[in-house]
Amino acid sequence: MSNEKITPRSQDFSAWYNEVVQRAELADYAPVRGCMVIRPYGYALWENVQKALDTRFKATGHKNAYFPLFIPMSFLQKEAQHVEGFSPELAVVTHGGGEELAEPLVVRPTSETVIGYFFKQWIHSYRDLPLLINQWANVVRWELRTRLFLRTMEFLWQEGHTAHATEQEAEEETLRMLGVYTDFAENEAAMPVIPGRKSESEKFAGALRSYTIEAMMGDKRALQSGTSHNLGQNFAKAFEIQYLDKRNKLQHCWTTSWGMSTRIIGGIIMTHGDDHGLILPPRLAPVQLVIVPIYKSDNVDDKTKVMETVERIKRGLPNVRIEVDAREELSPGWRFNEWELRGVPLRMEIGPKDLQKNQVVLARRDTKEKAFVPQEQLAQKVPVLLDEIQKNLFERAKKFRDENTFELGSYDEFKKFMEGEGSKGFVRAYWCGSRECEAKIKEETKATARCIPFDRDNKPGKCIHCGKDSKEKVIFAKAY
Repeated sequence: MSNEKITPRSQDFSAWYNEVVQRAELADYAPVRGCMVIRPYGYALWENVQKALDTRFKATGHKNAYFPLFIPMSFLQKEAQHVEGFSPELAVVTHGGGEELAEPLVVRPTSETVIGYFFKQWIHSYRDLPLLINQWANVVRWELRTRLFLRTMEFLWQEGHTAHATEQEAEEETLRMLGVYTDFAENEAAMPVIPGRKSESEKFAGALRSYTIEAMMGDKRALQSGTSHNLGQNFAKAFEIQYLDKRNKLQHCWTTSWGMSTRIIGGIIMTHGDDHGLILPPRLAPVQLVIVPIYKSDNVDDKTKVMETVERIKRGLPNVRIEVDAREELSPGWRFNEWELRGVPLRMEIGPKDLQKNQVVLARRDTKEKAFVPQEQLAQKVPVLLDEIQKNLFERAKKFRDENTFELGSYDEFKKFMEGEGSKGFVRAYWCGSRECEAKIKEETKATARCIPFDRDNKPGKCIHCGKDSKEKVIFAKAY
C-alpha cells in the first residue's frame, strides 16, 4: 500500500471509488471478467454486515437454510415473467463430466424457483405456515458493465423466502423486512434511505409488488440498497405450493422474497468516503480503534513502557475492536495515513511524552479533530466517541441528501436538471403512473423512477411529464 494521493472525488468519482476499494484492500479484480476477490479487510466488513442482519432476521422468526447453486432450467420456465426478466443475465451449464446434460442447469441468479419446489413438499396444512426461511449464498448474473461491490457477475447476499396463508400476511411480511433493511441501513451503516414502492416497470420479475430502500451516494446518484417483494400467488401457482385451511379446503400460499447484497458495502464507501479514503461507521468497521505507539526503536526503555501501557489500555476496552500498529519500519505519519485510508473511526497516538502526562491523543476520522484524553477516562470516552461518530456520519449524509433533493415545477426544468453525465441529485415529482411517461423520462433524461416514497403527502398534482392528474410523487434520479 502506498501513501500516494487518491484521485479527488470531485475530479473523477469513479476513479476515486476504484482506487479506494483496492488501496484500502477491500477487494480486487478476479481473473474472470466481472468477478471480484473480497480481501480479508473487506470480508471482515461483510461479516459485520451479516451479523447485524442475521440478528435482526432471527429476531423476526426466520431460520437459515441452504439451497443448491444449480437450478434446472425447467424451474425458471414455470414462471413466465420470472424467466423473461432474468433470461439476459443467466449463466447456463450445458455440459458436465464430459457429457452434454439432459437438461441445462442455471447457475443461481436468485432462488425463488428452487425454494418454491421445496416449499411445495414442506407445506401441507395451515399449521405449517408461515414458513420463514433465509439463505446466505452467492448468486451469478451475467452483467456486461461491472464495478467492484456495486455490480459484479458473482456476488454474495442473503435472500429471504417466506410462505403465508393470506395476502395480508404476505404484505405485512414484505413491509416488515423492508423495515428491517431501513433499520439496518440507518442505524448500522449510517446511510439515510428512502423506503418506498417500485413502479410496475421497475418491480422484480414475477412479483405482485416490489419495495426498495434508496440511498444518495456522494456523487448524488441513487443506489438501490435492499429490496423486498410480495410475490402474490404467482410462484405458488407455478409450483403448486398449497395448504389445507381450517375448513379443510386446499388453498394456494402467498409468498415473499427479499434481499440485500455486498452492494451495500459499495454504498457505505460512496456515502461516507472522502478524498483521503474510507470513513467507516463504527458499528460495522472491522477495526474501531487503531493504536499507534510512537517511540524511537533504539530506545528500549521507552518502547517497553509505551507497549506496556498500550496493552493495559487494550485490556481496558474489551468491547472495542482494536488494532495495534507497532511497525517500527514505518514512520508514524505513514501509519496515520494508512489507517485514515482504511477508514478506521478512531486513532490513538501514544508516546513517551504522553506517558509522562498520563494521557493519549485521540483523532476522529470523520472530523479530523484531535484531543488529549487522560488515560483513566478512556474506558468511558472511547465508546462515547464511537457513538458520536456513528451519529455524525448519519446526520451528515442525511443533510447532504436533503440539500440535494429538489421539487421542480416543469418538465423543461426537470430535463435541464438532469442534463450531462453527472448527477445533481434527487427530484421529487408527480407522476401519472403511466409506463409510457416513465419510459419517455428515462429515454430523454437517463433518470429512473427510484421509488414511490411512503412519506409522500398524497395531495393531488400534475404529472411532471404529461401534465395529467396525479396522486403520487416519485423520487427520480440517475442511479447505479
